[in-house]
Amino acid sequence: MIDKEIIDQLVREKNIDKNLLAEIIERIFLNLIERKYGDASNFDVIVNMDKGEIEIYHHKTVVKEVNDPVHEVSIDKAREVEPDLEEGDTFIEIVNPSEFGRRLVNLAKQRLIQEIVKVEKYVIFEEYKKKIGQIVTGDIRQIKRDAVYIYIGKAELKLPREEQIPGERYRRGREIRVLVKDAVMGKSGPEIIVSRADPQFLIKLFENEVPEIADKTVEIIAVARHPGDRSKVVVKSNNKRVDAVGACVGIKGSRIQAIVRELNNEKIDIINYSIEPEVLITRALSPARPYVLEIDEEKKTALAVFEDDEIPVAIGKNGQNIRLASEVTGYTIDAIKRSEYELTTSEIIYLEDIEGLTEHNWKLLYSVGIETADELLDTPREELLKINGIGEKTLDKILKVVNEAVEKKKRELEEARKKAEEGVVSSEEAVKEGEKEKVEEEEFEYSEEEIKKYLEDSEDLEQ
Repeated sequence: MIDKEIIDQLVREKNIDKNLLAEIIERIFLNLIERKYGDASNFDVIVNMDKGEIEIYHHKTVVKEVNDPVHEVSIDKAREVEPDLEEGDTFIEIVNPSEFGRRLVNLAKQRLIQEIVKVEKYVIFEEYKKKIGQIVTGDIRQIKRDAVYIYIGKAELKLPREEQIPGERYRRGREIRVLVKDAVMGKSGPEIIVSRADPQFLIKLFENEVPEIADKTVEIIAVARHPGDRSKVVVKSNNKRVDAVGACVGIKGSRIQAIVRELNNEKIDIINYSIEPEVLITRALSPARPYVLEIDEEKKTALAVFEDDEIPVAIGKNGQNIRLASEVTGYTIDAIKRSEYELTTSEIIYLEDIEGLTEHNWKLLYSVGIETADELLDTPREELLKINGIGEKTLDKILKVVNEAVEKKKRELEEARKKAEEGVVSSEEAVKEGEKEKVEEEEFEYSEEEIKKYLEDSEDLEQ
């Protein structure tokens, strides 16, 4: 007999299917039979989980003289139970489980515990394999150097260091939400990897907090994340009546603030999607606004020009703003100061602007596609002499005037660069400065007071 209450408790607490438990008990008893009799091929074990009963049937062949007690029974003994049996018939003997002895019964108990533990681990593995990509809530039990261990019932979840939000502090016993990232079955049992740093965790938080995202009215197009610091989320409304950014922010910023708190005060930029690259990139670079934006759609690159004093904001702490904007838009974005950009563009010298070069001569050169000093100086002499109206002496005069203009321009640019660099931080310097001193950190705080301003900025960008 098996205690039915114990069976029900195992099924309930261990989440083990009754039929599977019956198979385990059956295998264990067949193993005991093999240990006791040496062969279990002529035995049947029937486990009735509803009644809590185990029935063991031993099939023997009826013979006159017994040579193999495990497989044969004498006709006289068989007829004591069933008088109509003849030689060669099969006799079924009912075996009482208590006949196995204390040692084998204890062994059976140990095997049952081991098998239940195995099944329990497999059940946990299967459960969390189905939960990959979902958010679950558990309690922190262990905090180690390389990982934090979270428990949900009997399941142990591992939050590795690289999946943690930098700077986040953990306390034993604290409830925590994590994303199930992976589940693998190892030698000692299931290893369930969870994350709080994965961009998918941010997406799922938005789905939980914003009903419009959950029902697909608002769609998340792209996410770029620097865990614990800043994230950029591009959203698009599939309903003209619904404002995608407003839906994500919520009334008085209630929705976005709930997500920000969950992410250890990580700042989140919500960007309204646009099919036009120029608009999308401009929005993605917020809080900085480019003065000029040059886009190469074929190469997926963009050059963003900012006012000199806005470059540190555009690049962001440790270069994160420009990097996140690049990730979220799919464009490789380079940021440059306005003064540097104007110096670069001013390096081009058009022939018509050069003093001492006659209108007649520069028009001759324009007629063959030579419009700048660089184009002229890069063209071989023999090619220039093929131009109608330009001979050896004329060409020498033109080249002399142009070379003098180029040298003069170089001197002027060098002086201008020195003046422009005084007191202005370059892109690389802004990154280094951010690593050393965490410059402009206050500018990136996402407080409740700033949400109104954030919404106003978003409306301006949309317009």
